Amino acid sequence: MSSPPESKDFQPFVPASATPPEFTLAPIITGTLLGIIFGASSMYLVLKVGLTVSASIPVAVLAFAVFRGLSKAFGLRQRSPLENNIVQTAGSAGESIAFGVGLVMPALLLIGFDIDAVKVMTVGVFGALLGILMMIPLRRVFIVQKHGELKYPEGTACAEVLIAGEKGGATAGLLFAGFGIGFLVAVAQKIFKVLKEETDHALEGIGLKGGSIGGEWTAPLLGVGYIIGPRIAGIMVAGGVLAYLVIAPTIVYFGQGQTEPLFPAEHRMKDGVDHGIIKNMDAGDIRSFYILYIGAGAVAAGGIISMLKALPVIVGSISSAFRDLRGGAGGAVTRLRTDRDMPMSVVLFGALGLIVALVVTPALGLGLNLSGIIGAVMVVVFGFLFVTVSARLTGEIGSTSNPISGMTVATLLLVCLILLALGESGVIGLGKETKLLALTIAGVVCIACSNGGTTAQALKTGHLLGATPIWQQYAILIGSLMSALVVGLVLLAMNQAGTIYSKKNLPTVTVDVSKLTAKDRVLTGPYAESDTAEYHVLVVADKEMEGVPGGRYLIDGSGKFAYMCDPAVNGKLKAEDNGESKEGSKFSAPKTQLVAFIINGLFDKNLPWGLVMIGVLIAITLELSGVPSLPFAVGVYLPLASSVPIFLGGMVRWAVDLFRNRPEEGDSGPGVLLSSGYIAGGSIGAVIAAFLAFAPGVQKSLELTKLFPASMTGDYASLSMFGLMMVVLFWIGWKHGKK
Repeated sequence: MSSPPESKDFQPFVPASATPPEFTLAPIITGTLLGIIFGASSMYLVLKVGLTVSASIPVAVLAFAVFRGLSKAFGLRQRSPLENNIVQTAGSAGESIAFGVGLVMPALLLIGFDIDAVKVMTVGVFGALLGILMMIPLRRVFIVQKHGELKYPEGTACAEVLIAGEKGGATAGLLFAGFGIGFLVAVAQKIFKVLKEETDHALEGIGLKGGSIGGEWTAPLLGVGYIIGPRIAGIMVAGGVLAYLVIAPTIVYFGQGQTEPLFPAEHRMKDGVDHGIIKNMDAGDIRSFYILYIGAGAVAAGGIISMLKALPVIVGSISSAFRDLRGGAGGAVTRLRTDRDMPMSVVLFGALGLIVALVVTPALGLGLNLSGIIGAVMVVVFGFLFVTVSARLTGEIGSTSNPISGMTVATLLLVCLILLALGESGVIGLGKETKLLALTIAGVVCIACSNGGTTAQALKTGHLLGATPIWQQYAILIGSLMSALVVGLVLLAMNQAGTIYSKKNLPTVTVDVSKLTAKDRVLTGPYAESDTAEYHVLVVADKEMEGVPGGRYLIDGSGKFAYMCDPAVNGKLKAEDNGESKEGSKFSAPKTQLVAFIINGLFDKNLPWGLVMIGVLIAITLELSGVPSLPFAVGVYLPLASSVPIFLGGMVRWAVDLFRNRPEEGDSGPGVLLSSGYIAGGSIGAVIAAFLAFAPGVQKSLELTKLFPASMTGDYASLSMFGLMMVVLFWIGWKHGKK
C-alpha cells in the first residue's frame, strides 16, 4: 500500500517563514561550473559504456566543501543550505544532458550526416530547456501532493548530504581523494602512457577460437560497478560472457568452411585479406558484423519490455497529473515562499518559443513545411508524455535506474513508423532528410525526459530543505543552458581527438567536388603536421554510394579520396597508419549504435532480422527466468573488456556489504562517494587527454613510455594498479562505513 499524500504538518529543514540568502551569484556560477565538469565526465562515461551515474550528490558534497573552505581561508561568510542547494540544482543538469547528447547525437555519422556544433548544441539546448519547462507544471503533483508516495531516492539522499553539511564537511575528503586517484591513473594511462589502459588475450589455445578476454582497467568503470552494485554488474558481465565467450566462438566454429561472406557481412579487403569471410575475421570483425545486431535486438526488446512493465505507472501518472492540475486550477493562490513557481505564462511561451526555434533551424531537418510541423507536434506530444513518465519513475526508482534509453528506443520506433506510414501514403516525402528528422525528434525527447527527471529530483531536494521553487527553476535553466553548450563541444572534441585519418583501402571512385561545400583539413594524427591542405568533406550513409562504405571522407580537388576519417565514436580502426595505437581514444557507444541501427534498418528495410530476433528472444528468455533483460542486453552489446572492470567493482561492493553485515547507506555512503570521485577524476583526465590531441607536439612530449622498462608498463603493471584501487575502495567502504 502506498503512503498517503503529504501531511499539512510537514515542515522542511528551513521553514517557509525564514528568508535566508538563496539565489545569489556565487552559487549560480559554482553550480554551473560543476555541472559542466560533471557533464564532461559523464559524456566520457556514456560513450564508453552507455551509462552515467547521478551527479547531484557529488555536486552537493563539493558545494558545501568549497564554500566552507573559502570561508575558512578568506574569512568569507558561510553559505546557507539553500545557497548550497542552488549549487547542486544548477550542477545536476550536466550529467543528464550529457547522457541524452551522448546517446543520440553521435548517430549522425552513422546515418550519413556530419556531426557538427550546430546540430549537437541546438538539440542539446532545446531538449534540456524543454524538459525543465514541461516538468514545472508537474511539481505540485509529483513533489508536493505525492510527497509520502514518491521517494526520489537520490533527491532525498542529496537533501540529507546538504543537511549533514551544515554540521561538518568531512565526507568531502572521500570524494576529493577518489577524484585525485582517478585523475592520476587516467593521466598515467592516457597522457604519460606509462600504464596500459586495456589488455586482451585470445582464447584460441583452449578451444575458443574467436573468443577473447581482457579488461579496460580504468577508475571510472570500477566506480560505476561499485555504485550499481553486484547484481546489475553481474548481470552485465554475464551478457558479455554469452556474447564473446559463447556466441562468437560458435560463429567461428560453424563458419570456418565459408568461402563467401555470410550476411550481413560483405567483402572487406584489408592488407590483401578479405575480412568479410568468417575464417579471416578477428574478434572485432565478429562483433561488428554479428554480435552487435544480436545485442541491438536484445537492448531494443529489453527497453520495450521495461516500458511495458512500467505502463500502469505511465498511464496512472499522466491521468493523475491532469486530474490534479484540473483540481488545483481554481484553488487559492498560496503566498508561501516554498510554493512559488515560475509564472505559467513564462513556461508556456518559453516552451512555444523553443518549439518554433526548433522548427526554423534548418540544420535539424524540420523546417517550415508539413514534415517540420508534424515533427514539432511529435516533439510536444512525446516530450510531455515521457517527461511525465521520467519524473514519476525517478520518484519511484531513482534517476540512476530511470530507463531513459528505453524511452528513447520507444520514441524512435514510434517516430520512424509514423514517418514511414506518412511517407508511403504520400503525405510527406521519404529520403535521407527524413532520417535526420527522426533523429532530431528522438534526440530532443531523449534529452527532455532525461533532464525532466533530474529537475524533479532537484525540486524534491529543495522541497525537503525548504527551498524556493522558482529560484531552483531559474538555476537549473541557467545550468542546463551552459552545460548543453559545453557538453556538445566536449563531444565534438573527444570525437575529433580520437579520429583516425587513414590512406589505406580508400574507395577508387571519383566524386563530383562541385556538389561538396564543406571543407576540412587533417587535424590530428601522424599526417597533421605534414599535410596542411584543405579537403572537401564527403559524408555518406551505408550503401548510399556503390563501392563506398558508409562514413566520413576527405576528397581532394580532383575528386579522389584522400583520407578515410574513422571517428572516435563507433569507429572501426584501432591504430593509425603508422601502427600507433588509438585504442584508448575509441568509444564503443553501444546505445548510439542502436539508435542508428533502428533508423537505418527501418527506413532502408535491410535489417538482418534473424540476428535481431535472436537478441529479442534472449531478452524474453531472461524476463521469463526472472532476470532483468536490459542490463544483460547492454552486456551483450558492450565489449567484454568494458564489462569486466564493472563486474569487479560490483564484487568490491558485495564484499563491503558482506563484511559490514549491511548495505551502504543509500547513495551517500563512503564507498559510493569514493567511487563518484573515481568516476569524476578519471573522466576529467580523459577529457584533458582528448583536448591534448589537438596539440600533437605537446602530446608526444608528455609520453614517458621510453623512460621505463617494458616490465613496468605492461599488463601486470596495469592489473596491479587496478587491484590497488580495488583494495582502497574496499578499505574505505568497510572501515569508514562502520558506525
